[in-house]
Amino acid sequence: MVTLETPRLILRRWREEDVAPMAAVHSDPEVMRWIRDGSVLDERQTRGRLQAWESEWESQGFGLFAVEIRSTGELAGFTGLSVPNYLPEVLPAVEVGWRLGRSHWGQGLATEAAAAAVRFGFVERGLERIVSITQVGNDASERIMSKLGMHLFRETVNPTGGRRVRVFELSSRIEPDAPPAGRARTSG
Repeated sequence: MVTLETPRLILRRWREEDVAPMAAVHSDPEVMRWIRDGSVLDERQTRGRLQAWESEWESQGFGLFAVEIRSTGELAGFTGLSVPNYLPEVLPAVEVGWRLGRSHWGQGLATEAAAAAVRFGFVERGLERIVSITQVGNDASERIMSKLGMHLFRETVNPTGGRRVRVFELSSRIEPDAPPAGRARTSG
């Protein structure tokens, strides 16, 4: 099982006890504002998402990590890699994404976590290109993409919700000034 460690975070696979804290993240309208149509998710829907994310690990060899704060053990949200099937025009592609609870915003945690996921994708999984997709207007996510060294690839419309999105990309050439990504370890 893959676990990534950064100076402040542990990125790990999902556990049953993650459902309630992730449901709390999903129930916040401000967190969900830029996700699909902005709808919040309840605990049942969150459980389904976690099960789907774990299935992607089994089928793809990568997926979304639970992001845990090292100093407290608190679940902050997620980051990781997934296939953006909802936007067929960019396929084949692997997307890096993140979602953290509001109490964890503005601390650089999303950038730290996403940088570790990007490095994992390039170094451990041999990916040549990673994209990130955000709705137009989500400036905070675009700043993270920029910090990761990503560049605007295209602007289009998400066919599942009709909202305009921007697709950023990064090749496997890792920039020398990229944020520290942490290290991977495999267990059990």
